[in-house]
Amino acid sequence: MTQTTSAHQQGGTAPPAARFDAVVRAAVGQGLLGEGSPVAGFIDTEGVRASVGALHDAFAATPEVLHTFAAKACSLVPVLRLLADCGMGCEVASPGELRLAVEAGFAASRVVLDSPAKTRDEIRLALALGVAVNADSLDELRRIDALRNPGTASVLGLRVNPQVGGGSIGPMSTATDTSKFGVALRDPGAREAIVEAFRERPWLTRLHTHVGSQGCPLELIAEGVARTYELAEEINATLGVRRVTSLDIGGGLPVNFADETVRPGYPDYVAALTAAAPGLFSRRYSLVTEFGRSLLAKNGFIGARVEYTKDAGGRRIALTHAGAQTATRTVLMPDAWPLRIGAFGPDGTPKTGPSLAQDIAGPCCFAGDVVAYGRELPELAEDDVVVLYDTGAYYFSTPWAYNSLPRPAVYGFRAVAGPEDGSGHDGPVTFATVRDAQSLDDIAAESGLAHADALIQRDG
Repeated sequence: MTQTTSAHQQGGTAPPAARFDAVVRAAVGQGLLGEGSPVAGFIDTEGVRASVGALHDAFAATPEVLHTFAAKACSLVPVLRLLADCGMGCEVASPGELRLAVEAGFAASRVVLDSPAKTRDEIRLALALGVAVNADSLDELRRIDALRNPGTASVLGLRVNPQVGGGSIGPMSTATDTSKFGVALRDPGAREAIVEAFRERPWLTRLHTHVGSQGCPLELIAEGVARTYELAEEINATLGVRRVTSLDIGGGLPVNFADETVRPGYPDYVAALTAAAPGLFSRRYSLVTEFGRSLLAKNGFIGARVEYTKDAGGRRIALTHAGAQTATRTVLMPDAWPLRIGAFGPDGTPKTGPSLAQDIAGPCCFAGDVVAYGRELPELAEDDVVVLYDTGAYYFSTPWAYNSLPRPAVYGFRAVAGPEDGSGHDGPVTFATVRDAQSLDDIAAESGLAHADALIQRDG
């Protein structure tokens, strides 16, 4: 039974899962997973390159497009630098993410700042650097009025909420009637106010929209983009000048977490956009995309050691080191974010044998810290390894500091294919450190150790 996944997005399906089997075995053999390092994240660097290539190929007929990576999906400088090397730009949504993009080496002209709560200092910095800024509201436009230097190289845009509805995961849907993002396009007077905002500001040249991500069907995403495209056409026609010259159509392509199949793919997305807004690819507008999860999810996994197993109320439980601290969304919303689990022995080889329904629990001190319930897997035992697949985005890169658990190490890997002579031998796997594991000293320092006596009042 195949238990692993790989990453490439060619032809709709990932390559043979055995590639990840070899990576797990090599990680255990090289001491990256084991008693001294009970949890770690892994990134398939060649898989990342293939995914980026698939994105560029899907948009090949549209030369005026900047593909940016949503930094929040994997806010690790080496990963961002890899993406920059692949020809991606970067979408950032905070001062911290902007700093990471700069450190990763993205050119300012290929960085886009989105955020619903930008401070004046954040706007000043973005304008000074020359990165693109999408204002989230009409009030923010007025703030930019006061801060903008006419000589800035920043492309400036306005985010609109097309109010086309939500998908199956409410918190991931950003185009509902009451979403906190953008200017609500269908609210009374909003459309007219947007047109007037562009009339008053010759420097305002971009419209931005983002319908949502996981749980949002392609048709809904495409409808939101189509409504924004229609607005751009209306603005330009009303003003009698080509004021809107670019459209930032966001990202949000959902990921299939049920199996190894990559669906939908980027060609499916382009087809949906073409059907909903045929003029979008007329080259009248340059385009910006902001993909994150769809580029990295299937290009990474979490490996974790099984510390104990137990039975409770007739249920088998495997207690591991991968829980809410590194799979937060899955633990808190298990129905919305299910993950596939792989079972490996202490030497990192896939486990075989009869399947047993088991809960895969994490180390956090609350009862709900379970990443999978009742999964049919070969029986797990102490010192075994479990793998959480499709976790290359939003998981190990963005850990939760619950229980002061240390952030796990992250490694990039390259797996060289073995000989095609039928021998079954695997090629070598090489690893590169992306992030060191957090030490206990790091945790203490981050928790205010340098100010330990700050709240103690001493006489004299």
